[in-house]
Amino acid sequence: MSSPKGRKSLVIGLLGAHIGRSLAALLQEGEGAAQGRSLAYRLIDAAELGLGLDAAGDVLAWAVRLGFDGLNVTHPFKNVVLDLVDELSPEARALGAVNTVLIRDGRTVGHNTDWSGFASALSVTLPQAEGRDAVLLGAGGAGVAVGYGALRAGVRHLRVVDTDPARAHAVVERLIAALGPACASVHSDVGVALDGAGGLIQATPVGMTGSPGMPLEPDLLDPTQWLAEIIYFPLETELVHAARARGCATMTGGAMAVFQHAAAYELFTGERADATRMSTHFTELTGLDVVGGAGPARQRRVVDQRT
Repeated sequence: MSSPKGRKSLVIGLLGAHIGRSLAALLQEGEGAAQGRSLAYRLIDAAELGLGLDAAGDVLAWAVRLGFDGLNVTHPFKNVVLDLVDELSPEARALGAVNTVLIRDGRTVGHNTDWSGFASALSVTLPQAEGRDAVLLGAGGAGVAVGYGALRAGVRHLRVVDTDPARAHAVVERLIAALGPACASVHSDVGVALDGAGGLIQATPVGMTGSPGMPLEPDLLDPTQWLAEIIYFPLETELVHAARARGCATMTGGAMAVFQHAAAYELFTGERADATRMSTHFTELTGLDVVGGAGPARQRRVVDQRT
């Protein structure tokens, strides 16, 4: 399969619904320009175009015919695309979701950079998470990838809590299948699960634009614990503000977004992305410092997911 390494011009797309506010194009094109590469990034907004889930196959086919080099994939297509690509990376197969599709020689290869994006963000922004138990609150679409990323980043054991016990069990089963029986367990009460844990990973939709509020009472968090949020619309959720006010170290969803796109850029281009530069660009676009000035020594902790 041919490699894009050294090519100066690429065309990438983002398939999803209601993606008009996405920063993906600015981050990817900005990194390309910094490396002397012309990277055209196009949004394929299913909501605006009136496309349903059943159109995903047509979108992939047309991306191949029109000479696209790859696609990022977001809600609600990650699980659908899983069954449509020609090949899957081991991580995408294990996690049951695709968010990055490479197009090479007319064939499509599905990858998942959600897990590596979260793993890198956690390692860089909250290194104290390594070697401790953590609570994963929310076992929805992002739960498996985020949980897998946390464990790959060095979290000792994941305590999974969800309002739907069946979803929590499904996430734990996938994690155990991928990483072994000691990696995760199901818990029914978030307050009990937090007892003795190093921190909390917030992976529910509560707090995002359109779903205001907090998924738990912030006084359940001890000031010595950390909070990792995966939502970045808004850039800082109510829970992030409340946890910070309690003295907790926090990670916003912007950090995961930056490192997820750094990993995707590396897959698309075959060249290493400068995650520090991309996080600086994110700060310029949003006013939010997602890595707290992490320098080169900590930058080396970023997960490498190049082809």
